Amino acid sequence: MNFYDILSDNACFPQIPGKQRDDVLQYLAEQAAELPQLQGLSAESIFQALRDREDQGSTGVGNGLAIPHARFEKLDTFVILIATSRKGVDFDAIDKKKVKVFFVIFGPKEAVREHLKTLACISSIASHSTVCRQLEICTTPNAIYETFMSHTSDEDSGKKREAVKLMTLVLYEEKYLYDILNFFIEEGIDGATILESSGMGHYISNIPLFASFIGFMNEDRNRSNTILATVPESRVERLVRGIEDITGDLDKTQGAMMMVVDVAYSKGSMKMM
Repeated sequence: MNFYDILSDNACFPQIPGKQRDDVLQYLAEQAAELPQLQGLSAESIFQALRDREDQGSTGVGNGLAIPHARFEKLDTFVILIATSRKGVDFDAIDKKKVKVFFVIFGPKEAVREHLKTLACISSIASHSTVCRQLEICTTPNAIYETFMSHTSDEDSGKKREAVKLMTLVLYEEKYLYDILNFFIEEGIDGATILESSGMGHYISNIPLFASFIGFMNEDRNRSNTILATVPESRVERLVRGIEDITGDLDKTQGAMMMVVDVAYSKGSMKMM
């Protein structure tokens, strides 16, 4: 299944309002009606279709996940919307737990077989507990989009896996570390390795020739943290801009350095969850 064709980051909504089923369905319907892919469908008609489906039996499948869905005659393609709720929603789920992650599917009225296939595919991906946990902590639409897409296989997506780059950040100023990691999470880069490292000064100070200069060396600059992360090639420039918003111009800032290099081959993940 080609998720790149039926999901975009403008259809991802983190931490939506509402505590009851109909309040959430109304909100989702209003957001869906604004999507260009659903042009011609009113928020009221979308809400009614979603509510009618829920009245037949809750789409809350358990473990904090619900997959509301509806079919429309005026629709000629499938559209997916993803939303999360921080506190959870009473949705009459089969396990009685509150729902925190919603996958909403809209499809053509006559495409019954494709609709069932889409339901099954999303259910299979989202049923893994790590997927929902990762989505729950996303705070931006792009983070939701990137997190979900990272769990779709190349075969399902129908699109060649995007090339990645290895981003290396050497930080002698610890004050930058947590702001950059928080920025990574907001951008959907939820996996990195942080190495505690030593600067050149730490070793030079042990060479007798330079012993008399020890007092002139800034001890704080002798220790550093090195962040290693693989990032999508298409997002390198955005990430660099965001990092320099934190550190300042790296060409003019002491205590931080960045390198981005090609990755010939990669397999596995550094995701933290």
